[in-house]
Amino acid sequence: MRETSGKMDCDRAGRWLGAAVAMFVLYALLAVVTHIAAPIGAVWKVQPGIDGSNLLGMAGNMMTFLAYLFVGIPAGFLLMRIGYKRTTLAALGLGILGIAIQLVSAETGGGLRLAGVPASFFVYLLGSFICGFTSCFLNIVINPMLNALGGGGNRANQLIMFGGGVNSVVSTLTPIFVMLLVGEVTLQTSLRDVSPLLWWALGILAVAFAAFAVFRMPEPAVARNPDAEKVGLLAPLRFRHTVFGVVGIFLYIGIEIGVPGTLNFWLLDPRGAFEAVTPAVAGSVTGMFFFLMLVGRFAGSWIGGRVSGRAILAFCAAATFLLVAAGVFTLGAVVPFPVFTGRTFIVADVPLGAALLASSGLFVSVLWAAAYNMAMEGLGKYTEAASGLLMTMVCGGGVLPLAQGFLADRCGYVVSYVLPAAGALYLLAYALLFPKLITNKNPQKEKQR
Repeated sequence: MRETSGKMDCDRAGRWLGAAVAMFVLYALLAVVTHIAAPIGAVWKVQPGIDGSNLLGMAGNMMTFLAYLFVGIPAGFLLMRIGYKRTTLAALGLGILGIAIQLVSAETGGGLRLAGVPASFFVYLLGSFICGFTSCFLNIVINPMLNALGGGGNRANQLIMFGGGVNSVVSTLTPIFVMLLVGEVTLQTSLRDVSPLLWWALGILAVAFAAFAVFRMPEPAVARNPDAEKVGLLAPLRFRHTVFGVVGIFLYIGIEIGVPGTLNFWLLDPRGAFEAVTPAVAGSVTGMFFFLMLVGRFAGSWIGGRVSGRAILAFCAAATFLLVAAGVFTLGAVVPFPVFTGRTFIVADVPLGAALLASSGLFVSVLWAAAYNMAMEGLGKYTEAASGLLMTMVCGGGVLPLAQGFLADRCGYVVSYVLPAAGALYLLAYALLFPKLITNKNPQKEKQR
């Protein structure tokens, strides 16, 4: 009996490890699909008809995030109806379609124009939008699965933070890989120069689809729910801690995208409070934000198993607020900072405020995992529907930075940082008030327990 019991324990451990590794692989694929639109947009930006427009150059990236608004809730419904494995295959299939459409746009190039813009540009936007569906579907699968594998609480925080670290590594390497394949983007760069990149992405997704088709993915008991419509897609909103968590995720994504994005514009703007710096310096400073996010996520994957998500959220939200506030009020001083010139590293003087804003990435990095798990606490059969609602809120990565840019144009960069600072304060309040929010229990929730 002992030998049989030991074998069963080993089998369960093997399935747990296999499922966790599979989710980390999906986190890596998520980074590729999410971040491929922006570098391709840089090539589109120099094409005739686009004529250097930053707005049009970033349109593909915006379409990727916009997809979350449309498909977040339906994706949660789909997960409840067909389970984790089939949702994963649907996500990868949509990714293959989205990349293939972008490949068509790259191969056809200019030609027919609509309102002066190449018609193939709109094909590229369609492909980016479909890739956004893939990103949303993968998030819908990954986060609740890791939450279930970790059993909620600290262990779930640890797994999601480690997965976020994997995502950060691939997110950091993707632009480098793009530059190796495409090379320096000039006015002579052809859209066909991005075709090798898209063929690589297409091949990776096809291999992943084949692998997950034969992979025996575990299905948490609450996932496959043929009566999903009885649960109701908005049913999780009856829980106060989930409602506040939904808002928190929207604000978090706005902080993650808005702080470094606006900082880059601020550094390069000769009219800004900072003296305009070289693109190499601006890129190194904003790049440090994402590097520190990588460090923070790996550190969080270790700390998350020992410290509660609520404590992590409270501390890191407070630190984010303090660094953002200090950054916008220390405009005169300069500090030495490592700068990558394209060939080597040098040390250059950069504004202290910019360095402080970049440093906030260390603490911003773990806000997602902590806020997500707190919002999902104890939802039981409502888990997948709640995951759909939370994924919908990723559209904050498009909405809030746009609002921050509007404030920067009208009121100045300092005022624009009121938005991420206010978002950090909200997350701090969410952490502090969480025990009172979660005590509003639903009778159905009590029956589950």
